[in-house]
Amino acid sequence: MSKPTLRIDQYETVLYDANLNPMGIPVSVKQSIANNIGSIIKYPDIYYTNLKTAVADYAGTVLDRIFIGNGSPDLLRLFAALIAPKKSMILVPSSTEYEKVVRAYRSEVVFYELKEEEDYVLSVPDLIASLDKSLDLLILGNPNNPTSKRITREQIEEIAEACKALDIFLIVDEMYVEFLDDYFEVTAVPLVEKFQNMAVLRSVSKFFAVPGLRFAYAVMNNRELADIIDVTTTRNNIATLSAIAGVDMFKDKGYFEASRSTIHTERSLVYLAMAPCRTIRLFKPDANFMLVKLLREDLTSSKVAEHCSLRGIMIRRCDDIRGLSNKYIRFCFMNPKQNDLMVNTILEIV
Repeated sequence: MSKPTLRIDQYETVLYDANLNPMGIPVSVKQSIANNIGSIIKYPDIYYTNLKTAVADYAGTVLDRIFIGNGSPDLLRLFAALIAPKKSMILVPSSTEYEKVVRAYRSEVVFYELKEEEDYVLSVPDLIASLDKSLDLLILGNPNNPTSKRITREQIEEIAEACKALDIFLIVDEMYVEFLDDYFEVTAVPLVEKFQNMAVLRSVSKFFAVPGLRFAYAVMNNRELADIIDVTTTRNNIATLSAIAGVDMFKDKGYFEASRSTIHTERSLVYLAMAPCRTIRLFKPDANFMLVKLLREDLTSSKVAEHCSLRGIMIRRCDDIRGLSNKYIRFCFMNPKQNDLMVNTILEIV
């Protein structure tokens, strides 16, 4: 009797390509939305005092350093418009969104290549040596997506100093920073007080698993740019329910601690389970996702992704990421049972 064909409907579909927190939506957010559903009849508070205060307390800064937007791409576009860079530097590999946004504002783009032979760990002295006065903007992801490598606060401070001397604006995208074990020592938010030529971007989409809230924020200490933002941006650009839920979400310390503990454990277990395999190369992760290179000549990311999809496992093919190819895949860490299935499924084909 022939073995039945594997069908995807036998499995729950899990988005390992989305990099969302496996804890799911915080209970505090669900309760806040349920308790305040009637508020959608009102326009949002244009000052967002409660929300900005909650963000400032959470991020460790003061209220007048907080600028809010309708998702990370919205804030990236805002800063690209404010700075109007003629020439921008972007690390590769990194988020494809950076290049897309600055090119939309007709910026020339130069690329600083992270080296695979150095495990994509940034060489700060080498990066600084590559900066010059022709640059207007430098964008760094910390931790980097897709490499999952972090930069220390001391390193970012060195880069910010160099950018200041050359009149380069520095954007530090901390989309995944809360997933780091040493988050409090790594975040660049404290540096904002010292440098007016930098902004730190954060989003709630990944760590709080609420991309549908469409909320992000920036931390910046530049009065000139702040005044322009005040007179040019839409005052009530965050939905009423998103603003209310955000206040409770940022105060949810239990969710924060449980999430970091879960990711720490699953990151270690997945890495240890896959490390003995000689037909793949793992780039040791700092965040909630891992980059993997396929070493077999006859295997591509498309084949691995197709194999995984039969079991409801949606991983990220990296062939469209500058600096990578169809020999790379990326996936995030979910709950223990899901991760066991994911690891076993990938190891079956590689």
